[in-house]
Amino acid sequence: MPAKDAHHDGVRRALEKGGWRITHDPLYLTYGRRDVFVDLGAEVIAAETNDVRIAVEVKSFFGKSEMTELERALGQIMLYRNMLRESQPERLLYLAVPQPIMVRLFEDDLGQLLIRNEALRVLSYDPALEEVVKWLPIPY
Repeated sequence: MPAKDAHHDGVRRALEKGGWRITHDPLYLTYGRRDVFVDLGAEVIAAETNDVRIAVEVKSFFGKSEMTELERALGQIMLYRNMLRESQPERLLYLAVPQPIMVRLFEDDLGQLLIRNEALRVLSYDPALEEVVKWLPIPY
């Protein structure tokens, strides 16, 4: 099992504060002989919405280059999304990033392109407060 991201536990607590029930930590996926671990699986069950299930990959973007970190994260997201489509097609996949990364990378033209073309779903969190700040797009 891979090492947890530095903000893994904080994102878990942020989701729980927001009403999400963590169902998997990590979420194990397998396809053929290949296994991967998405950081978190969660669900929210509310009367006003349909049941929503998500998978969340946590990335702190601590590397030297934010673009290199983005490229790596996109590769993981593409792999996980394809595996989820086969085994759990109802589960939405999100990339969790710190709020400053959301502002710098995902609220600019390139980030909006990725979200608009459905290459990516992103949630931002405040590491100090351990709260979800923003969902792009909102899961329900």
